[in-house]
This record gives sequence, structure tokens and C-alpha cells, in this order.
Amino acid sequence: MNRYPLWKYLIVLAAVLIGVLYTLPNLYGESPAVQIAGAKTSVKIDQNTLEKADQILKQADIQPTASSFEMNGPVGSVRLRFDSTDTQLKAKDTLEKALNTDPQNPDYTVALNLMSASPNWLTSLGAHPMYLGLDLRGGVHFLLQVDLQGALTSRYDSMAGEARTTLRDAKLKFEDVERNQQSVRATFASQDERDAAADALRRSIPEMVFTTSQSGNTWMLDGTLSAASITQVQNNALKQNIQTLHNRINELGVAEPVIQQQGGDRIVVQLPGVQDVAKAKEILGRTATLEIHMVDDSPAATAALQSGRVPFGLVRYTDRDGRPLLLRRQVILTGENLQDAQPGRDQQTQEPTVNLTLDSKGARIFRDVTRDNIGKRMAIVLFENGKGEVVTAPVIRSEIPGGQVQISGSMTAQEAADVSLLLRAGSLAAPMHIIEERTIGPSLGAANIKQGFDSTLYGFTAIAIFIILYYHLFGLFSTLGLSFNVLLLLAVLSMLQATLTLPGIAAIALTLGMAIDANVLINERIREELRLGLPPQQAIHLGFDRAWATIFDSNLTSLIVGVALLTFGTGPVRGFAVVHCIGILTSMFSSVVGVRALANLYYGRKRKLKSVSIGQIWKPNQD
Repeated sequence: MNRYPLWKYLIVLAAVLIGVLYTLPNLYGESPAVQIAGAKTSVKIDQNTLEKADQILKQADIQPTASSFEMNGPVGSVRLRFDSTDTQLKAKDTLEKALNTDPQNPDYTVALNLMSASPNWLTSLGAHPMYLGLDLRGGVHFLLQVDLQGALTSRYDSMAGEARTTLRDAKLKFEDVERNQQSVRATFASQDERDAAADALRRSIPEMVFTTSQSGNTWMLDGTLSAASITQVQNNALKQNIQTLHNRINELGVAEPVIQQQGGDRIVVQLPGVQDVAKAKEILGRTATLEIHMVDDSPAATAALQSGRVPFGLVRYTDRDGRPLLLRRQVILTGENLQDAQPGRDQQTQEPTVNLTLDSKGARIFRDVTRDNIGKRMAIVLFENGKGEVVTAPVIRSEIPGGQVQISGSMTAQEAADVSLLLRAGSLAAPMHIIEERTIGPSLGAANIKQGFDSTLYGFTAIAIFIILYYHLFGLFSTLGLSFNVLLLLAVLSMLQATLTLPGIAAIALTLGMAIDANVLINERIREELRLGLPPQQAIHLGFDRAWATIFDSNLTSLIVGVALLTFGTGPVRGFAVVHCIGILTSMFSSVVGVRALANLYYGRKRKLKSVSIGQIWKPNQD
């Protein structure tokens, strides 16, 4: 009656072993570390970088306790672990001086960080610790102000080009079309030309509102975005900036960053484990913007370039090989018009390529520009840390319709992948600046962990003492089941690589109370069956079976609330809900399956069982 088949005991044993294995990494804590990443897209981080860093430290008589090269997507980073913060700081200074020979133009980002101190044999088995939130691990917190007026300015710049293209397609004469502060102004020589242009522009750009005016012999048409369009541009700028920050920070290996909108024009960025505020700012500053310009290869421009002059209307840039180029100042397209960028290969030459997908407006502009400039070069300029670099400057061979652009040239497959990644992740729709920064030291995080651990431990101890005194041996079974529940919960969180915060620790404490509630129901139900005079073996069997419906109902209602918090909550509320939902599932398994396995293992083999150790059984009054 109270015997499990062998396979059930094996399942419970396997769950215990898995729980121990995946919980262990969380007990080792973290060690001070140094992370090396590329400060420029042209700088590759690979195994050679790791060997170079090890050699630099060896010459300086600094010995890391562990070193590794890790790939996060196509972007790599080197991480070196040390036994103390003093050694960590000394190693950082040594590596920075050796790797960045030009401090004004660094090739590498050398940042202080934290790494798991788990032994290599655990890591090789895929057992990793949970991520810790900013309040437990320490790190940096930034509040960024987004310049939404800058986003509107960029939008008006692109719409000025779109208006110019529309008028040319309609074969309408105009004197000039330029951005005029927060509007687009077109000037004409006659009223008829202006009115015809107004009709054409209202049809092609419905999101703009056009007004007419006159100054002497000049007839003007001013276009401004409607209120709804302004709101949409600003919302899109915020979303694009948040996505860009996500991509950039994830690629640099920061574990579980928090990047979310606050209010109408601010973004909160939290980087757990990053101790160096200056380097954290550098990570944020690496967000890039993309622009497309025409290259001026005329004889006059070439002569001016050779003599060191930059003619009016042109700007000087260098490509990745250091060669100078003169580009026209007019911006044809920006990253706002880029929908996707993927690496590929040319079907005819099999050369590595970068395949761009533009939005509808970008596709229309690109079609017109390529049609009018066949045989000329077009430059894709990437701005990082305020400096522009020409990624590629291909020759336009033919008109390119449909918004599908293929960039090819002297690049390897890895370079094509890197350029694609940077173009996807590197476009900021609006400028940003830091208005608040805050550092949470690892010592404060360690104090939070200790306080959270102590409170959970004291609560567990108090529950264990009470339940054992009240239910005797079954109380011991319940305590072991409670330990099994905590073990499973931590293991599942570690396997999911969830982020644990202070609210998550509170959810663990709540899980303990809910888990012991299930055992109280089971134990009281067994007592009830014994009071009714049933044999002990039958009482144990019916106690577990009849308590299950109540346990299921109570946990199901709690799980519904947890799912609601998980669906609609954000930040700490969501972190609480994740631990709460997982804790409910593990507590049901440990309380019903785990504890029953212990009871069956101890009592199931006793055929002539006279009594069970479950505390005082109060008989009903017979009077």
C-alpha cells in the first residue's frame, strides 16, 4: 500500500542529485575579475588576445586564478579572475597600459568585473550560478536623458531629402528644399510652382502639415509634422535607443543588464557586476549612429585632398585602412531607415557581403540616389564615440530598387558578420546623456545577500524546530522535504540562469511557508484518519491521497496570482513572481512526492505497523 516502485525512488534520487549539482555553483560566490573587450569594431577579440593578456601579466609577475575567452554572439571577450581586489586593480592598470598604447584612442576596453568562483569541473558540466541583481551583486546605475528634439531634427533632415526627391520625380521646379529648425522649407520662384508642389507633397508625405507664405519674390512652403507623427517619432526613438543599448551591452558580456524606459524621455540602465563607472560610461558611449553619404571623387576634390584642403560642402573621413575620403555633407540615409543587416555571400563571386534591408521611405530614397549616381561611390559612415569611420564605400553599379542593398568589397566573412552586427545594433535614433549615476559596491551587495540568507535561514530553522516538535518523525520528513524544495528551487533558477534580487529572496522565504503548509495538511489528514480508528498503513495512504486535492487547489490559486504578477509586473515585481511561480511547482513536488517517498521508505516495509510517530493524536470525546 505504502510502497513506491523502484523507478519513483530513482526519480526522487535523480532530482536530489540534480538539485545538489546545480545549486553548488551558488555557494562559491564571485571573485574580482578583469574583462577585455574591443573598443572599436575593427579590433577583434580572440584566443590570441587571451594569450597576449596572459603574457603581459606573466611579465608583470601577476598570476590570475583563472582565464577564459568567451563568445557572446559574434563578439568575443577575455575574462581574467584574481584572488583579491588589489591584484585585480594592479592587473587592470598593467593591461590597460600595455594594450592601449594611445590613451586618447584606445583599442581595448579593460573593465573591472566579477566572475563566478565555481570550479572548472562544475562549469564544464553546465552548472552555473544564478545571476544576481544590482542590489545583491553591486554594479552601476545610470539614468539617461534622451534628446527627443534631436530625434525630430534627424527626422526633419531625412524628410527634407524625401521632399526633394518627390519634387524631382514630379518634375516640379524649386529653388531649394532644406530643414529650417523644426520644419522643412521649400522655396519657389512663383506661386503656381509652390501650389503644385504643395499638392504633390501632401499626397506623398501625409504625416506633414504644409503652410504657405511669401517674402518678396520668393514663395515658400513650410512643412511640419502633425502632433500624432511627432509622438510616434519620439516613441520610436526611445524604443530604438533601448534596443540599441540592449544589443551593445549584451555583446560586451554584461550579465542580465536592466534597460527600461522611465517616464516619457528617460532610460534606466543597470549593469550588475560592473565596478568601474568610467568603463561603464565607455560601454554606453559605444552606441553608434549610421549615415550614408556620397563620395566626391572629382579631380578638384582629389587635388584638394592631396594638398590637405577640404573644400566647402565636403567633409574628410578615413576608411578602415586609414585612407582619406571626401564626402558630401548631405546625409542621404540614416540608421533610422535601416530595418535589418545580415551577412551573406554574392551568388556569382561568392565574396562575403553585407545585405541591408531598408524601410519603405529609405528604399524609395535609395532607389532615386542610385539611379542618379551610377558609377559613383557611396560611403556608409559609422559614428562611434563621436568619431566617424567609413565602413565601406562601394561603387554604384546600377539602380537598386526594393530596399535590398548588398555591400561587397575586400572583407572576410567574419568582417561581414561584424559589420552586419554593428549596423543592426549601432543606430541611435536620438542623442542621450547621463543625468544620474550611482554605484553600488560589492560589499553592500554582499551585506544584502548575508541579511537575506540569514533571514531565510532563521525562518527555516524556526519552522523546522516547530514542525519536528509537533509532528515528531513526520515533522522530520517535512523538514527534509522542505530542504529538498529549497534545493530544487535554487537548482531550477540556476539552470534557467534567472536573476535573483532581494524581492526574489523574499519569494524564497514565502515559498518555505507555503511548502510547509502542504505538509501540515498531509500530517493533519493522517492524524484525522488515525482518530477514526484506521490502521496506520491505511491512514498514511489516505492522508496523502485525500490531502492532495486541497494542496492542489490552494497552490493553483497562488500560482494564478503569480502568473498575473509575471505577466503585468516589471522590475522587482517580476523578479518576485518568477521565484514565486517556480517555488510553488517545486513545493508541490517535494511535499507530495518527496515526503511521501521518505514515509514509504521508512514505514512501507513494516507489515505489522502498530503506530506512527506523528505527535499527539487527540481522540474525539466519547460522551
